[in-house]
Amino acid sequence: MSSEGAGPSTPSRKRSKWDEAEEDIIEQQPVKRRAKSQPSNQPPSAPPIPAPASSTSSRHAHSVYVPPRTHHPPIIPSRSVYCYERLNQIEEGSYGVVFRARDKTSGDIVALKKLKLDEEKGGFPITALREVNALMTCRHENVVGIREVVVGDTLTQVFVVMDFIEHDLKSLLTVLPAPFLQSEIKTLMLQLLSAVEHCHKNWILHRDLKTSNLLMNNRGTIKVADFGLARRFGDPIGVGGMTQLVVTLWYRAPEILLGAKTYSTEIDMWSVGCIFAELILKEPLFQAKSELEMLSMIFKLLGPPTTESWPDYTTLPLAKTIALPAPQAPQFRQRFPYLTTAGINLLASLLTYDPEYRITAEEALQHEYFKESPYPKHPDLFGSFPSAAAGEKKRKVFDSPSAPVRAADYKLLTEFDVPEY
Repeated sequence: MSSEGAGPSTPSRKRSKWDEAEEDIIEQQPVKRRAKSQPSNQPPSAPPIPAPASSTSSRHAHSVYVPPRTHHPPIIPSRSVYCYERLNQIEEGSYGVVFRARDKTSGDIVALKKLKLDEEKGGFPITALREVNALMTCRHENVVGIREVVVGDTLTQVFVVMDFIEHDLKSLLTVLPAPFLQSEIKTLMLQLLSAVEHCHKNWILHRDLKTSNLLMNNRGTIKVADFGLARRFGDPIGVGGMTQLVVTLWYRAPEILLGAKTYSTEIDMWSVGCIFAELILKEPLFQAKSELEMLSMIFKLLGPPTTESWPDYTTLPLAKTIALPAPQAPQFRQRFPYLTTAGINLLASLLTYDPEYRITAEEALQHEYFKESPYPKHPDLFGSFPSAAAGEKKRKVFDSPSAPVRAADYKLLTEFDVPEY
């Protein structure tokens, strides 16, 4: 049966701990008394009965144990992708499709990366979350800038808005008539090392550094992009194991090729060494078709690993399945005959077997190679090139008229040659 005080129109409400706590605090607050004292012959009046809670009552808008909501960062909804005008498609990768677009409000040209969510069955992909988190964590002048995340009409239409950069380094190397100058290579390497050092200081592993993931604008500045395989790491490194399906084959460190389950920032530094060699050669250093061929190429350039160059080699899972070639000396000088001694030393320090002795980004920035002549060129002095991502085509070179063969056969226009009217 219902109680006497409750009618059929009075809904029952379950009391929570937040309600009890607020009522206790209200009861503990001193009651304001009237200024005029009551006559002594009248009994004291009973305390006023608090009004029932309603939408118009002045109750706490939040728990008294939690700071006001204004102290927390506001949650701003994502904008619509239709705030941007799509111009053209740039490329399609494993984790998304990248478009060039224009902000309809500001007119800025941006890059829109549409995440591939059509086949996702377990919710939002962890790779996309890692990429957005890494880009927001590693804000740096040589890391591509993230602006916002916008959405479309369906749950599978999620776009990451980033700064648009005209070129990627791999495409640029294929169209350049000649390799970069040493002064230009030093500038590019300093920018790359600065970005990698910043990522590592913020506990972010990129895990897919290669020339196609390095963007370059027409002002000589490169920016690291495509953090689809990036992840946060901690200390100690690799607790619980880390996936081996990282880094494109041509830039993959030997410890990953041999099945290492724990690795650190050294895998990024090996990739930086491969990029350094590619800038010099104007082609990838190791163009292997399989992991075994990749190891064979590494053994040929560095010489097979020994107990001195890599003491932990025999502890790797796949080390016993690999037949090492005959011992030989490293072939850096034969492969890079025009590189200075300091340059060979930096390249060998990056492409070192033992991860414990591989140079770090912070140490590489202070290397003697960057302090010798020719000095790094200022980015503003770099040449500009037509952007394939923006749909620009190389300008046609017009043929200039040839010089006369003999002066005797060349007739000068004189006043006698002008026809009379």
